[in-house]
Amino acid sequence: MHLNRILLSTALVVTALVVQVSVLARLQLPGAVPDLLLLTVLALALVYGHTAGALIGFGAGLLADLAPPADHAVGRYALVLCVIGYAAGLTRPETGRHRSATVPMLVVAGAALSSTLLYAGVGALVGDTAARHVGLGGLLTTATVYDLLLAPFTVPVIMALARRGEHDPLAEAAGSASESAGGLGGYGGTLGSGGLLGRTRASRLGGRRPRTAGARRGGPLVRAQRSRAERIKGVKRL
Repeated sequence: MHLNRILLSTALVVTALVVQVSVLARLQLPGAVPDLLLLTVLALALVYGHTAGALIGFGAGLLADLAPPADHAVGRYALVLCVIGYAAGLTRPETGRHRSATVPMLVVAGAALSSTLLYAGVGALVGDTAARHVGLGGLLTTATVYDLLLAPFTVPVIMALARRGEHDPLAEAAGSASESAGGLGGYGGTLGSGGLLGRTRASRLGGRRPRTAGARRGGPLVRAQRSRAERIKGVKRL
């Protein structure tokens, strides 16, 4: 990852975690808590791709595992966000931009459902059965609704910030290559027959171009070329 990606992703992830722990977790909403950290990982993965999405998701989940008042095993949410970030990055088009907001909203809805299911599944593997007592169906419904309501206000802003800090090395390399080709073309025009050397040579010859023996009218070279051209024309006619 580039340095600007690392700095921007770290700042956005830390900000999202602070807001989620200090504000959203204290709203006492029924069911799940709006997951601003998940939306941040999704927005960055949609811009940076699957590899960066997996790395950002793992780092964000690890911070959430260590931040108080976390009451689950360390690495549990890191695994969930790593998988979610990788899967969301796979939906990034080759152009780098989605044509509409339909795909990002579908990604948000799928991520809300998948993250809740993965979190509950990993918890069941390590012996945490809290999801059974709370009600998995209610958690899935409220998590999806909250994330979809919060996504239009957060995901486009984060994606715009990520695109602003991006640079295209391929475009820069192509631009430098075209500039180099243009410079060589200029030198070629200067050094060619119509350039400086050509004019210097013509001035030395008194403005006349040297004529070879075969280039004279009716010379053997011209007659040979004409006869060869006639043979080629005859073949094409046949």
